[in-house]
Amino acid sequence: MRDLALHYAARFASTGARLESYLARKIKERGLAEDADGRTVEVDIPALVARLVELGYVDDDAYARMRARELGQRGYGARRVEESLRHAGVGEGLRRAHAPGEAESRRAAALMARKKRLGPFAAGSEGHDPLLARKAHEKAVAAMLRAGHQYEHVKTVLAARGITAVEEWIAEAQEAEGTDDKW
Repeated sequence: MRDLALHYAARFASTGARLESYLARKIKERGLAEDADGRTVEVDIPALVARLVELGYVDDDAYARMRARELGQRGYGARRVEESLRHAGVGEGLRRAHAPGEAESRRAAALMARKKRLGPFAAGSEGHDPLLARKAHEKAVAAMLRAGHQYEHVKTVLAARGITAVEEWIAEAQEAEGTDDKW
């Protein structure tokens, strides 16, 4: 079981909770462990995971930092980052510590709009038909909300008159926070 845990920790960035879940699943799939004499061996999964955490093979803080940065760089919002970390078994304190700030949240919203070609980044394919424009706007709002962005950020990005206005909006938050780039 120790070898299986080491192999998993070497291959995947993970949290203690995920490793524990993986090991429990493997025991369930393979059955109980037996020693050389054929006797059933009781495996203490939490102790094994605690040992790997102690040795530094599993680090919830590093995982949370890496995952939050990765999702932000892909254009996902704070809510989606928090959900992903919670699902991975990261504790509430670490989730809060690695939650994106205002500037990072704004930058992620702008990145999502740029990637999906929404708002000021759109090609303008809906023409002058108000019905098509409204449907496109509703789809854009829904896509950004699903990506975990705050409604206020979605409104601001989609209503921006141009890319420069979005960049100024992001710079404003960076100045207020006193940070240039956390991610």
